[in-house]
Amino acid sequence: MERLKLVLQYFQSNSESISNGVCIILALVSVKLYTSFDFNCPCLPQYNKLYSLGVMIVPPIILFFLGVLVNRHTGIMMDEWLRPIGNRSKNPAVVKYLFSAMLQRALLAPMVWILVTLLDGKIFICAFSMSVDPTLFSGLPNNTGLDVMRIMAKVPCKEDVIFTNSSFRKAVSRYVRCYSQAVGWSILLLLIALGAMGRLTKPCFEDHGTFLQTRYWSNYLDVEQKLFDETCVLHARDFARKCVVQFFENMREDTILHLPHPSFFTNCKEEWEDEEEERLHGVTKEEQMNQLLTEWFDCKPELDVTRIAHRPTMCVTWEDREGRTLYSDV
Repeated sequence: MERLKLVLQYFQSNSESISNGVCIILALVSVKLYTSFDFNCPCLPQYNKLYSLGVMIVPPIILFFLGVLVNRHTGIMMDEWLRPIGNRSKNPAVVKYLFSAMLQRALLAPMVWILVTLLDGKIFICAFSMSVDPTLFSGLPNNTGLDVMRIMAKVPCKEDVIFTNSSFRKAVSRYVRCYSQAVGWSILLLLIALGAMGRLTKPCFEDHGTFLQTRYWSNYLDVEQKLFDETCVLHARDFARKCVVQFFENMREDTILHLPHPSFFTNCKEEWEDEEEERLHGVTKEEQMNQLLTEWFDCKPELDVTRIAHRPTMCVTWEDREGRTLYSDV
């Protein structure tokens, strides 16, 4: 249970971890879909290869676009690419980094699907059983009245009557499955080798300081958008509360009821109203809010917080009658 909590905390720590978790879930979903998918080869020469390649290619394309859709980096990348320059210049390296991160995560589930289909071998047998030379194996059914191409097309269908009491179908299936698994393991080895070589040679061709800058500002864009969305949610909640209260107060009858009012309740109410005013940030009209949202996209704030970070502080000093400092408080 503790390990599960640690895993959940890791995936909730930042947006990059969430994206990794979503990609892993999509990969597991692709495996589950394949294992639950009832693959039935048509066993017809004109349809075997078309059907098999469709099963091997179409689901990965769907999983790829699904990975692009659920990846948070996609929205951040498009916003940064399409936004006007305004007070903040665009950094092509950040857009490139976000695109690379999005592409790598989106390709995980499709590659898992392709590798699983190759290692399993059923789709490969359906697609390429007709490409095998039947003279390499003994036991070819000759008394069926079918040509060799149709017989080879029926190899994936183990329930076909022409292969009863014959080891020909099993021999051909094992032969094609070996090629399928060899291709699958070769692709997996190639991907791992490319990943390892890329990780080892990356410091030789890229400045580490530039990479850290690019990664920092890509994370900044993600955090900035999150904070903006959270602030908008808080503002919308308080704005809605003010509108509802204002509506009911306008509909209230002009009846005055005198009741004792405790002082502590007044103080709490004043503090609550001050907190609400602070969350509204002075934006109290629809036109103001629309203008603010438009300016946020058209003119992102400058990346300079010197004025807020070095805000002047107030110092209170107590002096005696002769002007000597007795006590100071900041």
